[in-house]
Amino acid sequence: MLDRLPVEIVERIVAKIPDTDLIAASKVDSVWWQEVRQEAYKRWKNYATTIGHVQALGKPFEKGNIDWISFEDVNDFYKRWIDRLTEDQLYIMEKMLRNGMVVNPQERETIEFALSEHRWGGDPWRLDWKWNDWTQQE
Repeated sequence: MLDRLPVEIVERIVAKIPDTDLIAASKVDSVWWQEVRQEAYKRWKNYATTIGHVQALGKPFEKGNIDWISFEDVNDFYKRWIDRLTEDQLYIMEKMLRNGMVVNPQERETIEFALSEHRWGGDPWRLDWKWNDWTQQE
């Protein structure tokens, strides 16, 4: 029955599927596969954009003037937030790669590198959350 739904309905359903179940929906038929692939790319881009926005949110605090909150709290908060977003993004990327949804060789290399870095405890996006500027302020 799912393979007979109009594309517009499939798009709306796929958009509501959580990341953990998204790739499984691609097994219905070729229309679902294509919609899931497009949705996965969209989520990959959204995670990357969100990570950039989170980085930008931390910029005002680099100059000091954080009387209302301690350095450790801010650093821990941003680190956890970025780590979670990175894990979610890497999950989508890995599932896309393993299910043949990535055809661009450069994207393939990017995903393989990021997954390798993450598995070895590295920072795949080179965000380096040491924030040394904060600790060296007068």
